[in-house]
Amino acid sequence: MDNEKMISEIVASVIKSMGEVRPQTHKKGVFTNMTDALNAVSKAYKELKSYTVAQREEMIKNIRRLTLEEAEIMAELGVKETGMGNVHDKIIKHQLVAKKTPGTEDLKPTAMTGDEGLTLIEMAPYGVIGSITPSTNPSETVLCNSMGMIAGANAVVFNPHPNAKDTANYAVDLVNRAVLEAGGPENLVVSVENPTKESSDEMMQSPIVRMLVATGGPGVVKALLSSGKKAIGAGAGNPPVIVDDTADVYKAAKDIVDGSSFDNNLPCIAEKECFAFRNIADILISEMQKHGAYLLKGADIDRLMELCLVNKNGKYDINKKWVGKDAVKFLAALGIDAPAGTKLIICETDATHPFVQVEMMMPILAIVRVDDIDEAITLAVQAEHGNRHSAHIHSKNVDHLTRFAREVETTIFVKNAPSYAGIGAGGEGYTTFTIAGPTGEGLTAAHSFTRSRRCVLVDGFHIV
Repeated sequence: MDNEKMISEIVASVIKSMGEVRPQTHKKGVFTNMTDALNAVSKAYKELKSYTVAQREEMIKNIRRLTLEEAEIMAELGVKETGMGNVHDKIIKHQLVAKKTPGTEDLKPTAMTGDEGLTLIEMAPYGVIGSITPSTNPSETVLCNSMGMIAGANAVVFNPHPNAKDTANYAVDLVNRAVLEAGGPENLVVSVENPTKESSDEMMQSPIVRMLVATGGPGVVKALLSSGKKAIGAGAGNPPVIVDDTADVYKAAKDIVDGSSFDNNLPCIAEKECFAFRNIADILISEMQKHGAYLLKGADIDRLMELCLVNKNGKYDINKKWVGKDAVKFLAALGIDAPAGTKLIICETDATHPFVQVEMMMPILAIVRVDDIDEAITLAVQAEHGNRHSAHIHSKNVDHLTRFAREVETTIFVKNAPSYAGIGAGGEGYTTFTIAGPTGEGLTAAHSFTRSRRCVLVDGFHIV
């Protein structure tokens, strides 16, 4: 064998071996397979145990900063990869995550003292948390979950939605860059290049993973709850909004258009159907049109339904290729030249129409006229389908507000504001992109990803 050929073979062998021992891609924390990701994150969690609360907070501070700096990049990447939503609103969502996701301050220890001593209760980590993230908010969910989970002293392994893997993995890389800059461990959050059901199953079944968190549809939540592990599930919603005749109808019209059209109606909290008192419905519809809503009538409603819904043996489901698309694209497909500024399609239907009963996740809002609050609440509760996710109302009647809140039993209930006020955008309170209605945690934050530990000292350290 001549020297040149021998050298070539040696180089090829070295390159091959490097590929075997270095499964990580150019993105920090992103691996070619779930096994390597799990081993890496397990090592990172063990290292994290030696870090102080202040050090974890510094990591989170860096995640906030980089999220703000790179919000536009992630927004553009998300729209390009998934074809859903719009860049302007996705930038706002990233800014919201950066500014209003709780950190370590969310972990509040409690103490009990008395004649028999001191008992201290602290919030401790679960360990490595497995998280399944959606295509609707891919980077936002990774960032929000990472901050809350790291605040609770956990490490995280993500299995992103396959249709948003590049966007989610960009966020994984961002988190690791922020953590390393703060002196934190390598691979504190990890993911895989090409997430699949198999990689998800491996993650859920791995003994390394002690807790599971998923944001997705009923199937994903059901799988988590069948895992035998502590699970937090953020499921589907179909949020109704009621407008009664005591409301500021002019403000309600703008609020509903703004909320229902936000990121092309992708947020699970967004107004999906509207129940308006008959005596104010005309004004409401007229005002909506002044704020970017296009009123569709007659046969065009049926044509729109054929475009964006699929009839499966008499049961309607969404046509996924139209999820999160711009309102003007729907209208263009119907041969309608939309006015400038159109961001929402509205139409009048009855309460049984698929636009009311199906969670559309498109900038389409059905409006149903009702006679009174009894009819409004009954129909709204039916349309919400017991998801107990989100519901909204515009009213100045305290009895109406109270009755609807009690009967709909949703995790988020917004009064006299756009739906996004429910996650801290223009409303008080923190934000999250994992709203756990099915498992009851509600708007998750750092405390949601911890377990309670009790330490008891008998006959000591009480001074009263």
